[in-house]
Amino acid sequence: MGKKWVYFFANGQAEGNAQMKDILGGKGANLAEMTNAGVPVPPGFTISTEVCKFYYDNNRTYPEDLKEQVEAAMKKLEEVTGKGFGDPKKPLLVSVRSGAAISMPGMMDTILNLGLNDETVKGLVEMTNNERFAYDSYRRFLQMFGDTALGIPHADFENALAEMKAQKGVKLDTELDAEDLKKLVETYKEIYKKHGKEFPQDVYKQLWAAIEAVIWSWMSDRAIKYREIHGIKEGQLLGTAVNIVAMVFGNMGDDSGTGVCFTRDPNTGEKVYYGEFLPNAQGEDVVAGIRTPYPLEKMKEMIPQAYDELIAIMDRLEAYFKDMQDIEFTVEKGKLYILQTRSAKRTSQAAIRIAVDMVHEGLIDKKTAVLRVQPSDIERVLHPKFDEKERKNAKVIAKGLPASPGAATGKVYFDAHKAEEAAKAGEKVLLVRPETSPEDVGGMNAAEGILTARGGMTSHAAVVARGLGKPAVVGAESIYVNEEEGYLKVGDVVVKEGEWLSIDGTTGEVFLGKITTVKPQGLEGPVAELLSWADEFRKLGVRANADVPRDAKVAREFGAEGIGLCRTEHMFFEKDRIPKVRRMIVARTKEEREAALAELLPLQKEDFKGLFREMKGYPVTIRLIDPPLHEFLPQEEEQMAEVAQQIGITVEELKKVVEQLHELNPMLGHRGVRLLVTYPEIAVMQTKAIILAAIELKKEEGIEVVPEIMIPLVGHINELKYVKQIIIETADALIKEHGVELKYLVGTMIEVPRAAVTADQIAQEADFFSFGTNDLTQMTFGFSRDDVGKFLPEYLEKGILEHDPFKHIDTQGVGQLVKSATEKGKEVKSTLKCGVCGEHGGDPKSIEFFATTKLDYVSASPYRIPVARLAAAQASIKYRS
Repeated sequence: MGKKWVYFFANGQAEGNAQMKDILGGKGANLAEMTNAGVPVPPGFTISTEVCKFYYDNNRTYPEDLKEQVEAAMKKLEEVTGKGFGDPKKPLLVSVRSGAAISMPGMMDTILNLGLNDETVKGLVEMTNNERFAYDSYRRFLQMFGDTALGIPHADFENALAEMKAQKGVKLDTELDAEDLKKLVETYKEIYKKHGKEFPQDVYKQLWAAIEAVIWSWMSDRAIKYREIHGIKEGQLLGTAVNIVAMVFGNMGDDSGTGVCFTRDPNTGEKVYYGEFLPNAQGEDVVAGIRTPYPLEKMKEMIPQAYDELIAIMDRLEAYFKDMQDIEFTVEKGKLYILQTRSAKRTSQAAIRIAVDMVHEGLIDKKTAVLRVQPSDIERVLHPKFDEKERKNAKVIAKGLPASPGAATGKVYFDAHKAEEAAKAGEKVLLVRPETSPEDVGGMNAAEGILTARGGMTSHAAVVARGLGKPAVVGAESIYVNEEEGYLKVGDVVVKEGEWLSIDGTTGEVFLGKITTVKPQGLEGPVAELLSWADEFRKLGVRANADVPRDAKVAREFGAEGIGLCRTEHMFFEKDRIPKVRRMIVARTKEEREAALAELLPLQKEDFKGLFREMKGYPVTIRLIDPPLHEFLPQEEEQMAEVAQQIGITVEELKKVVEQLHELNPMLGHRGVRLLVTYPEIAVMQTKAIILAAIELKKEEGIEVVPEIMIPLVGHINELKYVKQIIIETADALIKEHGVELKYLVGTMIEVPRAAVTADQIAQEADFFSFGTNDLTQMTFGFSRDDVGKFLPEYLEKGILEHDPFKHIDTQGVGQLVKSATEKGKEVKSTLKCGVCGEHGGDPKSIEFFATTKLDYVSASPYRIPVARLAAAQASIKYRS
């Protein structure tokens, strides 16, 4: 016997089951499972997904023995139903429907009432004694077959139907009588001829044309796009199955009907019966929205016995599949048939509530609940979102990268200072820039959201927005921003300063005008409960990237177990501090530099006290100054005059300093550890601020702190040794002076490939490693992270790279550096703590990889902590349990 391509199901027995989704598709597997479970399913058979794969692999041909197997299954179906396919006296009609292993609602094709022709329609009249029903089914079949199998425009049939209703002066299809429908059948045949098509009277020709149409629809534009959107990779699925099922009819009168129901509310997750019912109708009437269906309860009034049976089956199917079900059903002359069940699509809010409720109901365990909710569901329920009705009607003018989730709407400002002033005056502000710089942080903080025309997922705008919990869309390159004249332009659309714009940081869409935002629930109720279960399973710690006490507070509320990265330079951009920083930069002597730093010391100390206080003894990793000094100085002529006056030097002197600091490639220039080697007094000041903050907090409030002092950009052990010595001498002197016991750690950020390769040497001097994966990715690939927008889309489109390496860790390259550096480091020093503090620390896909390494924790921006907690738990269940 050759390969089995066709699987039969009827009368409580099926040749498949729910475990065979890959072969039978979701629909076919569930039809088989329901048949085996004794649910009233019409009999039929499934052509496997392997046929679809064979068809595309073999130049659009079928396996040799498929025809024989399909005809044998059709004979069986005739026996079971007591009807004949093409029999003019007692015709068997079938539906032909698609069904892949992963549900793709509405993406592929369906044909109902197949088997009707000029002869069998008369047999259907005799069989049912219902001429109107028979010709209604025939006109439906002609329309669906013409549209789906032969490519005749759907609108041509709809226009003919509308014309017929207008002639009769009626509104609904159901108000047309048998004679009207007979005329409509002839009109439809004329439409075939008009398009040069022949309607096949041979039922087997109909069947093979329908099978071909369903298989063709697997590669339709909409199906391909759906798979792309949902991350279903080429080759992940074999293809679509084809389900051929005996027709049952919901359009046989008022004791018949069709509907769709859910075992819970798919919007809220509430445990209620939810659905719609349409009497005297077929399935496509509900889907097409031609007639407005009734709420499911209406069925109770009209066909009470079938309703009661449906409710019992809904409960049974949910308990059987242990998930919320989306069920299609038909009632024919009072008898209920279930046409399909599948795990229902649901909102993020509903997904979380259902998972938690089902644990309490004893349907699933905590582990299943944690695995069932997507990290993106957690993200969505914690950020503001747009009112769905308003969103649907809003005009999308551009699309960029979804850099920081949430929805924001506000009046457009192109200057950060103006944005700040407007926000102070009570306006809702959207900051729009070609790209942001550290100077813009005030305006960014004041804005509802941030939009940039340039930059990638780890650009300044993206990183800062995520840290602030602000929605952001970056790299929207179709937008031209004219800062001077105060407008942006996309195609013909012009938006001026003060006009409304809305952005969705979850999708990257930019909308014209104002859209109402809705605040979702915080970490409470089902979300908090699910995350507490996640914490029981996860092995990776989760820390926060936080620079100010406000961020630290949010991070703790969201469940962070410490701070994995505090960027000290962000503290320097406050208005009262930047002049002092600038005085330090332009200082001619060490003494002048130290004097300026002395003014910064008490301010930094208070910052660190605030962070330590919020963290209440949890670890806090503080990175010493990282960016090149030129970032703190103005580049524009106008600003230079103002700044020169502020810091007490001439414009010429300031210009000279700016020129001296100018670098061709600042990312590889005078920054990080190199600055500290050149200006050790900066390391002294920052160490003093950190240690004094910890000492004072211990003395004043009894809070035990173990500061972790991180030296950035180390590539050679000697760099680390040199700066570490300065830190230790400074810290130990202060601890001795104040007569306290205080532990502290000195470690480094691994962001230079050389550091990763020589991690065993560096571990001899380091107490911890923190992987700065943004820079490590940038330096390993040789990609400037702020310029990848110019070529990365092409790389992704052409399949050169599978994904953006700044968004998801490059597991084969950068990931291997992280993995081997961690292993090398821990071999040398077993107490070495290792974590990731780059943007990948909050990305679920990257976290899944990190869980397979010996890392101790990941660190994410405060608003991504809940996402990281769930992703880390899921990874632990997959890889470490």
